[in-house]
Amino acid sequence: MKKTSMLLAAAVLVATPAIAAAPVVDTPAGSVEGKAVGKLRVFKGIPFAQPPVGSLRWKPPVALPAWPGVRKAQSFGAACIQPRPTAIGIYTNPPAKVSEDCLTLNIWAPEAVKGAPVIVWIHGGALTNGYSHEGMYDGAKLAARGAVVVSINYRLGALGYLAHPELSKESPDGVSGNYGLLDQIAALEWVKANIGAFGGDAGNVTIAGESAGALSVMYLMTAPKARGLFHKAIAQSAYMISTPSLREARHGEIPAETMGTKVAAALGAADLAALRAMDASALNDGALKAGYFPWGTVDGKVLPRQLVDSFDRGEQAPVPMIAGFNIGEIRSLRMLAPPAPANAAVYEGAIRQRYGDLADGWLKLYPAKDLNEAVIATTRDALYGWTSERLAIKQSALGQNAYLYLFDHGYPATSEAGLHGFHAAEIPYVFGTATDTPPYWPKIPDTVAEKRFAAAMGDYWVSFAKTGKPETAGQAVWKPYGSDAAFLAFADVPRAGARLMPGMYKLHEAAMCRRRAAGNLPWNWNTGILSPVLVKGTDCP
Repeated sequence: MKKTSMLLAAAVLVATPAIAAAPVVDTPAGSVEGKAVGKLRVFKGIPFAQPPVGSLRWKPPVALPAWPGVRKAQSFGAACIQPRPTAIGIYTNPPAKVSEDCLTLNIWAPEAVKGAPVIVWIHGGALTNGYSHEGMYDGAKLAARGAVVVSINYRLGALGYLAHPELSKESPDGVSGNYGLLDQIAALEWVKANIGAFGGDAGNVTIAGESAGALSVMYLMTAPKARGLFHKAIAQSAYMISTPSLREARHGEIPAETMGTKVAAALGAADLAALRAMDASALNDGALKAGYFPWGTVDGKVLPRQLVDSFDRGEQAPVPMIAGFNIGEIRSLRMLAPPAPANAAVYEGAIRQRYGDLADGWLKLYPAKDLNEAVIATTRDALYGWTSERLAIKQSALGQNAYLYLFDHGYPATSEAGLHGFHAAEIPYVFGTATDTPPYWPKIPDTVAEKRFAAAMGDYWVSFAKTGKPETAGQAVWKPYGSDAAFLAFADVPRAGARLMPGMYKLHEAAMCRRRAAGNLPWNWNTGILSPVLVKGTDCP
């Protein structure tokens, strides 16, 4: 009987699969214990700076001293303070927990890897919402291709971007605002110092982001403090719009300090101490109600000048780049475009009044035969199409390879919802996270064709991070933009092309140039029938 029991116990031991030991990595920041997931090591919620709370609210991030012992890194950190959703939409996916103590990052790394390329993902959300651990940002599939993937949090809303005269006064540089951007820079500094311990190459870091994450990529490309912290860039649906200056009223933007003073008054805060004593969520929500919206601030220090000016001067980081946009950007962002005009005559009259000698070219690109399509295509191109091609052109001018794309992929659920190629639709294909999208996202079919399409996008992104050249076996060759204005269309399958939307870039570049020359006009979504009258200047086409 005893012998039989021992044999049974031995059999159970043999049948029980071995549990992988939790990986522990020793870094300059301290030791961290993650989880083994298949052939990957995953570390969640690693702090990269001190919590920006109390007296550190509205201060540049402060380095965190190395912690003693082994820190558990098996649960995601809290998302940064952000408003709760007030309506349901395809992007609705609020975080389970928010906190002002939110400066953490997550790492997906292959086991036993050395010198792997590093991809640092910056989430979108209009600098107001979003978080690093949203399901469709899971880095496992990209890491399985041989990259170390890092996703980061950064301060949002008024807590991340508010400027105020008192804040500027207490700053050694005499500036304020841009705290969320400084958080991103601090995360990159942490990566530079520590990622080698996870098998990543600190000398081969690609920054990547979508929407406000792509806006952040451009900010980082022009921020002197970020120089040398990354070596390649990916901007998905970036928008190179005008942004406020710290103290001067330029390009039709309210000075950032003036807006901060207005917000403080609306919140009933007599001074900076009162602002710092306020509940974080109440402050952020109250600032939004007071008309505050977060942007980077041109302060001459963190952001030296307007993005268009930095790129025109060739002052941006000289790195290879992927940049692109989606064919249906505005289908899911309809609030950015005006209602369609009453009829073709009203539309054409408005365009001719506003664009003058540019009107014929405008109406050729955006004809009156379908007014709703004309309106949404106008806003798409003024924000995302023009920016993407501008990035390709400006990086090419620095002698860097730039790769332009158009995401024009759809599936039955997007067709039924009128959302073909909508804003952010490419993300779950890049990450291979079709089953991890937000609850109301149009469901991606579980088919061989869709999986093959996603595999191709992931391959292009990771190969670019590795070598600076996006490629994958058995798919279209993606050529640099170059003299042929080459691009890749992610349609039913990747398809190579040249000269995307002829005339589009030139038209919107001329419109931006005239606004910039006027000195009191912004360039953003106030385009098409919402545009101010544009006067031709001597320095603009």
